[in-house]
Amino acid sequence: MDLSKLEPPKKDVKTPVKKVEIPPVGSRVVNGGSSSRPCSPEREIYENGSMQSLGLSISGAMKVTIGGGSGAFGSRKRRLDEDGDSQDIPMAPRQTGSMVAHHDDIVTRMKNINLIEFGRWQIKPWYFSPYPQELTSLPILYICEYCLKYLKSAKCLERHLAKCLYKHPPGNEIYRKDKISVFEIDGRKNKQYAQHLCLLAKLFLDHKTLYFDTDPFLFYCMCEQDARGYHLVGFFSKVLTLKKSPQKDFNVACILTLPPYQRKGYGKLLIEFSYELSKVEGKTGSPEKPLSDLGLLSYRSYWSQTILEILLNLKPNEAGERPCITINEISELTSIKKDDVISTLQHLNLINYYKGQYIITLSEEQIHTQERAMAKRPIRIDPKCLHWQPKDWSKRGKW
Repeated sequence: MDLSKLEPPKKDVKTPVKKVEIPPVGSRVVNGGSSSRPCSPEREIYENGSMQSLGLSISGAMKVTIGGGSGAFGSRKRRLDEDGDSQDIPMAPRQTGSMVAHHDDIVTRMKNINLIEFGRWQIKPWYFSPYPQELTSLPILYICEYCLKYLKSAKCLERHLAKCLYKHPPGNEIYRKDKISVFEIDGRKNKQYAQHLCLLAKLFLDHKTLYFDTDPFLFYCMCEQDARGYHLVGFFSKVLTLKKSPQKDFNVACILTLPPYQRKGYGKLLIEFSYELSKVEGKTGSPEKPLSDLGLLSYRSYWSQTILEILLNLKPNEAGERPCITINEISELTSIKKDDVISTLQHLNLINYYKGQYIITLSEEQIHTQERAMAKRPIRIDPKCLHWQPKDWSKRGKW
Protein backbone atom coordinates (compact mmCIF):
# COMPACT_ATOMS: atom_id res chain seq x y z
CA MET A 1 0.00 0.00 0.00
CA ASP A 2 1.48 3.32 -1.13
CA LEU A 3 1.14 5.90 1.63
CA SER A 4 2.97 8.65 -0.22
CA LYS A 5 -0.18 9.84 -2.01
CA LEU A 6 -2.15 10.34 1.16
CA GLU A 7 -2.64 13.94 2.20
CA PRO A 8 -3.23 14.84 5.83
CA PRO A 9 -6.29 17.05 6.48
CA LYS A 10 -5.69 20.76 6.64
CA LYS A 11 -6.30 22.34 10.01
CA ASP A 12 -7.64 25.63 8.66
CA VAL A 13 -10.43 24.02 6.59
CA LYS A 14 -13.78 23.67 8.36
CA THR A 15 -16.39 21.10 7.52
CA PRO A 16 -19.40 22.85 6.00
CA VAL A 17 -22.46 22.72 8.23
CA LYS A 18 -25.95 23.04 6.81
CA LYS A 19 -27.84 25.75 8.58
CA VAL A 20 -31.30 24.68 9.72
CA GLU A 21 -33.81 27.31 10.69
CA ILE A 22 -36.10 26.34 13.54
CA PRO A 23 -39.57 27.77 13.08
CA PRO A 24 -40.98 29.69 16.02
CA VAL A 25 -43.63 28.13 18.20
CA GLY A 26 -47.08 28.36 16.62
CA SER A 27 -45.79 28.66 13.03
CA ARG A 28 -46.46 26.20 10.23
CA VAL A 29 -43.73 24.50 8.20
CA VAL A 30 -44.36 24.37 4.46
CA ASN A 31 -42.02 22.45 2.08
CA GLY A 32 -39.12 22.58 4.47
CA GLY A 33 -39.46 26.27 5.22
CA SER A 34 -41.19 28.09 8.02
CA SER A 35 -44.15 30.35 7.79
CA SER A 36 -45.80 32.00 10.74
CA ARG A 37 -49.54 32.19 10.45
CA PRO A 38 -51.86 33.48 13.15
CA CYS A 39 -54.90 31.44 14.04
CA SER A 40 -58.31 32.72 13.03
CA PRO A 41 -60.45 33.93 15.96
CA GLU A 42 -62.98 31.11 15.77
CA ARG A 43 -60.25 28.44 15.78
CA GLU A 44 -58.54 29.55 19.00
CA ILE A 45 -58.24 26.89 21.68
CA TYR A 46 -60.20 27.17 24.91
CA GLU A 47 -57.93 26.73 27.92
CA ASN A 48 -58.30 27.09 31.68
CA GLY A 49 -61.96 28.06 31.48
CA SER A 50 -61.18 31.34 29.72
CA MET A 51 -62.86 32.65 26.59
CA GLN A 52 -60.48 35.58 26.20
CA SER A 53 -58.85 33.97 23.17
CA LEU A 54 -62.29 33.86 21.56
CA GLY A 55 -63.00 37.43 22.47
CA LEU A 56 -66.19 36.41 24.27
CA SER A 57 -66.91 38.00 27.60
CA ILE A 58 -68.38 35.55 30.10
CA SER A 59 -70.92 38.10 31.26
CA GLY A 60 -71.49 39.65 27.86
CA ALA A 61 -74.69 39.09 25.90
CA MET A 62 -74.68 36.86 22.85
CA LYS A 63 -77.11 37.09 19.99
CA VAL A 64 -78.80 33.83 19.11
CA THR A 65 -79.62 33.22 15.46
CA ILE A 66 -82.00 30.32 14.80
CA GLY A 67 -82.20 28.80 11.34
CA GLY A 68 -78.83 30.14 10.19
CA GLY A 69 -75.52 28.36 9.90
CA SER A 70 -74.79 28.91 6.23
CA GLY A 71 -73.79 31.74 3.95
CA ALA A 72 -71.27 34.04 5.62
CA PHE A 73 -70.35 31.42 8.19
CA GLY A 74 -69.94 28.51 5.80
CA SER A 75 -70.82 24.97 6.70
CA ARG A 76 -69.24 23.47 9.79
CA LYS A 77 -70.36 19.96 10.64
CA ARG A 78 -69.22 17.50 13.26
CA ARG A 79 -70.45 13.95 13.17
CA LEU A 80 -73.08 13.45 15.88
CA ASP A 81 -75.44 10.59 16.44
CA GLU A 82 -79.09 11.14 17.20
CA ASP A 83 -78.40 11.41 20.93
CA GLY A 84 -75.83 14.13 20.36
CA ASP A 85 -72.83 11.98 21.27
CA SER A 86 -69.63 12.88 19.46
CA GLN A 87 -67.97 10.10 17.51
CA ASP A 88 -64.51 11.66 17.46
CA ILE A 89 -63.90 12.64 21.08
CA PRO A 90 -60.34 11.74 22.06
CA MET A 91 -59.71 9.63 25.11
CA ALA A 92 -58.45 11.61 28.12
CA PRO A 93 -56.58 9.34 30.53
CA ARG A 94 -56.47 10.44 34.11
CA GLN A 95 -54.05 9.42 36.84
CA THR A 96 -55.98 10.26 40.01
CA GLY A 97 -59.54 10.62 41.24
CA SER A 98 -62.63 8.48 41.32
CA MET A 99 -63.44 8.85 37.63
CA VAL A 100 -60.02 8.01 36.18
CA ALA A 101 -60.16 6.59 32.67
CA HIS A 102 -57.40 4.04 33.10
CA HIS A 103 -55.53 2.50 36.02
CA ASP A 104 -51.82 1.69 35.93
CA ASP A 105 -52.14 -1.47 38.02
CA ILE A 106 -52.59 -4.39 35.64
CA VAL A 107 -54.26 -6.42 38.37
CA THR A 108 -57.24 -4.06 38.44
CA ARG A 109 -57.87 -4.77 34.76
CA MET A 110 -58.01 -8.57 35.15
CA LYS A 111 -61.56 -9.86 35.58
CA ASN A 112 -61.76 -12.19 38.60
CA ILE A 113 -65.52 -12.92 38.72
CA ASN A 114 -66.98 -14.97 35.85
CA LEU A 115 -70.69 -14.35 36.35
CA ILE A 116 -73.02 -12.75 38.89
CA GLU A 117 -76.70 -13.36 39.53
CA PHE A 118 -78.37 -10.12 40.53
CA GLY A 119 -82.13 -10.31 40.93
CA ARG A 120 -83.58 -11.78 37.75
CA TRP A 121 -80.43 -11.00 35.77
CA GLN A 122 -77.28 -12.97 35.16
CA ILE A 123 -74.54 -10.52 34.20
CA LYS A 124 -70.98 -11.02 33.02
CA PRO A 125 -68.68 -8.58 34.85
CA TRP A 126 -66.29 -6.42 32.87
CA TYR A 127 -63.47 -5.73 35.34
CA PHE A 128 -61.75 -6.78 38.54
CA SER A 129 -63.46 -6.22 41.88
CA PRO A 130 -61.86 -7.01 45.28
CA TYR A 131 -64.39 -9.58 46.48
CA PRO A 132 -62.99 -12.21 48.91
CA GLN A 133 -60.52 -14.54 47.25
CA GLU A 134 -62.51 -17.69 48.03
CA LEU A 135 -65.42 -16.39 45.93
CA THR A 136 -63.42 -15.80 42.77
CA SER A 137 -63.27 -19.51 41.89
CA LEU A 138 -67.07 -19.91 41.89
CA PRO A 139 -68.85 -20.23 38.53
CA ILE A 140 -71.54 -17.77 39.72
CA LEU A 141 -71.45 -15.16 42.46
CA TYR A 142 -74.92 -14.53 43.91
CA ILE A 143 -75.77 -10.99 45.06
CA CYS A 144 -78.93 -9.94 46.89
CA GLU A 145 -80.50 -7.16 44.84
CA TYR A 146 -81.89 -5.44 47.95
CA CYS A 147 -79.03 -5.35 50.48
CA LEU A 148 -76.24 -6.20 47.95
CA LYS A 149 -74.82 -8.93 50.18
CA TYR A 150 -72.76 -11.47 48.22
CA LEU A 151 -73.28 -15.24 48.66
CA LYS A 152 -71.64 -18.34 47.25
CA SER A 153 -74.62 -20.47 46.16
CA ALA A 154 -78.24 -20.29 45.05
CA LYS A 155 -79.30 -22.11 48.22
CA CYS A 156 -77.55 -19.52 50.39
CA LEU A 157 -79.28 -16.76 48.44
CA GLU A 158 -82.66 -18.44 48.88
CA ARG A 159 -82.19 -18.68 52.65
CA HIS A 160 -80.96 -15.09 52.78
CA LEU A 161 -83.95 -13.70 50.85
CA ALA A 162 -86.31 -15.43 53.29
CA LYS A 163 -84.97 -13.31 56.14
CA CYS A 164 -83.61 -10.21 54.36
CA LEU A 165 -85.19 -7.11 55.89
CA TYR A 166 -84.58 -4.89 52.87
CA LYS A 167 -86.94 -4.34 49.96
CA HIS A 168 -85.31 -1.07 48.96
CA PRO A 169 -81.98 0.69 49.61
CA PRO A 170 -81.51 2.11 53.11
CA GLY A 171 -81.71 5.84 53.63
CA ASN A 172 -84.28 8.45 52.69
CA GLU A 173 -86.47 8.23 49.61
CA ILE A 174 -86.12 11.76 48.25
CA TYR A 175 -87.78 11.31 44.84
CA ARG A 176 -90.67 9.24 43.50
CA LYS A 177 -92.61 9.49 40.27
CA ASP A 178 -94.43 6.59 38.66
CA LYS A 179 -92.09 3.61 38.99
CA ILE A 180 -88.86 5.61 39.53
CA SER A 181 -87.52 6.32 43.03
CA VAL A 182 -84.23 7.74 44.30
CA PHE A 183 -82.78 7.07 47.76
CA GLU A 184 -80.12 9.17 49.50
CA ILE A 185 -77.66 6.98 51.44
CA ASP A 186 -75.12 8.26 53.94
CA GLY A 187 -71.85 6.38 53.48
CA ARG A 188 -71.12 6.59 57.19
CA LYS A 189 -74.53 5.64 58.57
CA ASN A 190 -75.01 2.80 56.08
CA LYS A 191 -71.40 1.72 55.72
CA GLN A 192 -71.99 -1.94 54.87
CA TYR A 193 -74.48 -1.20 52.12
CA ALA A 194 -72.21 1.50 50.69
CA GLN A 195 -69.22 -0.86 50.67
CA HIS A 196 -71.24 -3.58 48.94
CA LEU A 197 -72.42 -1.00 46.40
CA CYS A 198 -68.82 -0.01 45.66
CA LEU A 199 -67.81 -3.66 45.17
CA LEU A 200 -70.70 -4.17 42.76
CA ALA A 201 -69.87 -0.98 40.86
CA LYS A 202 -66.22 -1.98 40.49
CA LEU A 203 -67.30 -4.98 38.38
CA PHE A 204 -68.31 -2.50 35.66
CA LEU A 205 -65.89 0.38 36.22
CA ASP A 206 -62.19 -0.01 35.48
CA HIS A 207 -61.30 3.22 37.26
CA LYS A 208 -63.10 3.09 40.61
CA THR A 209 -60.72 3.05 43.60
CA LEU A 210 -63.17 3.58 46.47
CA TYR A 211 -64.10 0.33 48.22
CA PHE A 212 -64.14 0.67 51.99
CA ASP A 213 -63.68 4.31 53.02
CA THR A 214 -67.23 5.43 52.31
CA ASP A 215 -67.58 7.89 55.20
CA PRO A 216 -67.13 11.13 53.22
CA PHE A 217 -69.60 10.14 50.48
CA LEU A 218 -73.31 10.30 49.79
CA PHE A 219 -74.84 7.77 47.40
CA TYR A 220 -77.96 8.41 45.35
CA CYS A 221 -79.48 5.11 44.20
CA MET A 222 -82.12 5.09 41.46
CA CYS A 223 -84.59 2.19 41.51
CA GLU A 224 -87.45 0.77 39.50
CA GLN A 225 -90.45 -0.22 41.62
CA ASP A 226 -92.76 -3.19 41.11
CA ALA A 227 -94.75 -5.61 43.28
CA ARG A 228 -91.58 -7.40 44.42
CA GLY A 229 -89.80 -4.30 45.66
CA TYR A 230 -87.31 -1.69 44.47
CA HIS A 231 -84.73 -2.83 41.93
CA LEU A 232 -81.43 -0.98 41.64
CA VAL A 233 -80.96 0.66 38.24
CA GLY A 234 -77.89 2.79 38.87
CA PHE A 235 -76.38 5.32 41.23
CA PHE A 236 -74.03 8.24 41.56
CA SER A 237 -71.87 9.24 44.49
CA LYS A 238 -71.11 12.68 45.78
CA VAL A 239 -68.39 13.90 48.12
CA LEU A 240 -69.62 15.55 51.30
CA THR A 241 -68.48 19.15 51.00
CA LEU A 242 -68.14 21.84 53.61
CA LYS A 243 -68.49 25.53 52.86
CA LYS A 244 -64.72 26.03 52.53
CA SER A 245 -64.03 22.79 50.71
CA PRO A 246 -62.20 23.06 47.35
CA GLN A 247 -64.48 20.28 46.03
CA LYS A 248 -67.71 22.17 46.66
CA ASP A 249 -68.38 22.59 42.92
CA PHE A 250 -68.37 18.84 42.20
CA ASN A 251 -71.88 17.39 42.17
CA VAL A 252 -70.84 13.87 41.05
CA ALA A 253 -67.83 11.77 42.06
CA CYS A 254 -68.75 8.49 40.34
CA ILE A 255 -71.74 7.40 38.26
CA LEU A 256 -72.92 4.03 36.96
CA THR A 257 -75.94 2.51 35.22
CA LEU A 258 -76.07 -1.27 35.61
CA PRO A 259 -75.73 -3.15 32.28
CA PRO A 260 -79.34 -4.50 32.12
CA TYR A 261 -80.63 -0.92 32.28
CA GLN A 262 -78.18 0.76 29.93
CA ARG A 263 -79.32 2.41 26.68
CA LYS A 264 -82.73 3.08 28.22
CA GLY A 265 -82.23 6.71 29.23
CA TYR A 266 -81.30 6.07 32.86
CA GLY A 267 -77.79 7.47 32.47
CA LYS A 268 -79.07 10.90 31.44
CA LEU A 269 -81.75 10.63 34.13
CA LEU A 270 -79.06 10.20 36.80
CA ILE A 271 -77.11 13.15 35.40
CA GLU A 272 -80.27 15.27 35.26
CA PHE A 273 -81.07 14.36 38.86
CA SER A 274 -77.61 15.46 40.02
CA TYR A 275 -78.20 18.89 38.47
CA GLU A 276 -81.65 19.12 40.04
CA LEU A 277 -79.96 18.74 43.42
CA SER A 278 -77.56 21.53 42.46
CA LYS A 279 -80.52 23.76 41.56
CA VAL A 280 -82.03 23.21 45.02
CA GLU A 281 -78.65 24.05 46.55
CA GLY A 282 -78.61 27.25 44.52
CA LYS A 283 -75.24 26.66 42.88
CA THR A 284 -73.70 25.32 39.72
CA GLY A 285 -72.12 21.88 39.66
CA SER A 286 -69.85 19.72 37.58
CA PRO A 287 -68.59 16.12 37.68
CA GLU A 288 -65.06 15.43 38.82
CA LYS A 289 -62.71 15.91 35.90
CA PRO A 290 -61.09 14.69 33.75
CA LEU A 291 -63.90 12.33 32.86
CA SER A 292 -63.48 8.84 31.53
CA ASP A 293 -64.10 8.43 27.81
CA LEU A 294 -67.61 6.99 28.30
CA GLY A 295 -68.35 9.52 31.02
CA LEU A 296 -67.40 12.36 28.71
CA LEU A 297 -69.73 11.02 26.01
CA SER A 298 -72.67 10.85 28.42
CA TYR A 299 -72.10 14.28 29.93
CA ARG A 300 -71.38 15.93 26.58
CA SER A 301 -74.66 14.53 25.25
CA TYR A 302 -76.60 15.76 28.30
CA TRP A 303 -74.99 19.22 28.24
CA SER A 304 -75.66 19.56 24.51
CA GLN A 305 -79.33 18.62 24.77
CA THR A 306 -79.93 20.78 27.84
CA ILE A 307 -78.26 23.90 26.43
CA LEU A 308 -79.91 23.49 23.02
CA GLU A 309 -83.27 23.13 24.75
CA ILE A 310 -82.69 26.49 26.45
CA LEU A 311 -81.64 28.18 23.20
CA LEU A 312 -84.57 26.82 21.19
CA ASN A 313 -87.05 28.07 23.78
CA LEU A 314 -85.76 31.65 23.59
CA LYS A 315 -88.20 34.16 22.14
CA PRO A 316 -87.51 37.49 20.41
CA ASN A 317 -87.91 40.60 22.53
CA GLU A 318 -90.76 43.09 22.19
CA ALA A 319 -88.96 44.96 19.41
CA GLY A 320 -88.74 41.77 17.38
CA GLU A 321 -84.96 41.61 17.64
CA ARG A 322 -82.97 38.41 17.89
CA PRO A 323 -83.04 36.84 21.35
CA CYS A 324 -80.01 37.46 23.54
CA ILE A 325 -78.70 35.38 26.42
CA THR A 326 -75.51 35.38 28.45
CA ILE A 327 -73.29 32.52 29.52
CA ASN A 328 -74.17 33.35 33.11
CA GLU A 329 -77.89 33.08 32.38
CA ILE A 330 -77.48 29.67 30.72
CA SER A 331 -75.44 28.50 33.70
CA GLU A 332 -78.04 29.74 36.19
CA LEU A 333 -80.95 28.14 34.31
CA THR A 334 -79.27 24.74 34.04
CA SER A 335 -76.87 24.71 37.06
CA ILE A 336 -74.15 23.66 34.60
CA LYS A 337 -70.82 25.34 35.33
CA LYS A 338 -69.79 28.13 32.97
CA ASP A 339 -66.70 26.23 31.84
CA ASP A 340 -68.87 23.29 30.77
CA VAL A 341 -71.33 25.59 28.98
CA ILE A 342 -68.54 27.22 26.99
CA SER A 343 -66.82 23.95 26.11
CA THR A 344 -70.15 22.47 24.95
CA LEU A 345 -70.90 25.45 22.71
CA GLN A 346 -67.44 25.12 21.21
CA HIS A 347 -67.83 21.37 20.77
CA LEU A 348 -71.07 21.90 18.85
CA ASN A 349 -69.44 24.63 16.72
CA LEU A 350 -72.24 27.03 17.62
CA ILE A 351 -70.02 30.05 18.30
CA ASN A 352 -69.34 32.07 15.15
CA TYR A 353 -67.49 35.33 14.52
CA TYR A 354 -69.58 37.80 12.54
CA LYS A 355 -69.10 41.56 12.04
CA GLY A 356 -66.79 41.97 15.00
CA GLN A 357 -68.82 40.00 17.51
CA TYR A 358 -69.48 36.41 18.52
CA ILE A 359 -72.93 34.97 17.99
CA ILE A 360 -74.54 31.56 18.38
CA THR A 361 -75.93 30.11 15.17
CA LEU A 362 -78.19 27.06 15.00
CA SER A 363 -78.67 25.30 11.69
CA GLU A 364 -81.87 23.54 10.66
CA GLU A 365 -80.04 20.21 10.87
CA GLN A 366 -79.04 20.88 14.48
CA ILE A 367 -82.61 21.82 15.36
CA HIS A 368 -84.00 18.60 13.85
CA THR A 369 -81.28 16.54 15.56
CA GLN A 370 -82.21 18.11 18.90
CA GLU A 371 -85.91 17.39 18.36
CA ARG A 372 -85.18 13.73 17.58
CA ALA A 373 -82.90 13.41 20.61
CA MET A 374 -85.49 14.88 22.98
CA ALA A 375 -88.16 12.58 21.56
CA LYS A 376 -85.98 9.66 22.66
CA ARG A 377 -86.06 10.85 26.28
CA PRO A 378 -89.55 9.95 27.50
CA ILE A 379 -88.30 9.79 31.10
CA ARG A 380 -87.46 13.14 32.68
CA ILE A 381 -86.95 14.31 36.25
CA ASP A 382 -89.96 16.18 37.63
CA PRO A 383 -88.71 18.82 40.12
CA LYS A 384 -92.11 18.81 41.84
CA CYS A 385 -91.54 15.20 42.93
CA LEU A 386 -88.19 15.97 44.57
CA HIS A 387 -88.49 16.25 48.35
CA TRP A 388 -85.03 17.21 49.53
CA GLN A 389 -83.28 20.01 51.34
CA PRO A 390 -79.50 20.47 51.54
CA LYS A 391 -78.03 19.73 54.96
CA ASP A 392 -75.20 21.30 56.90
CA TRP A 393 -72.77 18.40 56.87
CA SER A 394 -70.44 20.15 59.32
CA LYS A 395 -72.99 19.16 62.02
CA ARG A 396 -73.13 15.57 60.81
CA GLY A 397 -71.72 14.10 64.03
CA LYS A 398 -74.53 15.67 66.10
CA TRP A 399 -77.38 13.87 64.29
